[in-house]
Amino acid sequence: MLSLSCGAEKLLRRAPARFRLSPTGATMNVSISYKHVDSQQAVAIEVSRRLDKIAKLLKSYQPDLVQLHGVFSKSRKTEEQSCSLTLSLPSGTLHANGKNVLAGCKKAFGDIEEQIKRHQSLLRREHEWKRKRPARE
Repeated sequence: MLSLSCGAEKLLRRAPARFRLSPTGATMNVSISYKHVDSQQAVAIEVSRRLDKIAKLLKSYQPDLVQLHGVFSKSRKTEEQSCSLTLSLPSGTLHANGKNVLAGCKKAFGDIEEQIKRHQSLLRREHEWKRKRPARE
């Protein structure tokens, strides 16, 4: 058993089982594929950093229901690099694209973060609660 100091084990025993066993935050299912991309290490570091930011926004969702699919590819004919992200949530699907591999990764993750915030505000119906400005006379 886990040994805790300061009497924390008493508090842990009193808590309901569902609070003791559930981890904090969502651990989403992530699948990233690289197609003919040279700098996979730099992209992997950026992806892991951005996934931490997204995980903070997705705490309210169950971990099994959140899936992120990313594709980093380079066209053989035109040598053009691209980044595509798809985030599947229980209440919708969000997409983002970028032109370059590393810069496009930053842009695509930034777009996904914006879309998550906008999507969650619509689900909370925040647009209905905003105060209207009084009419000018």
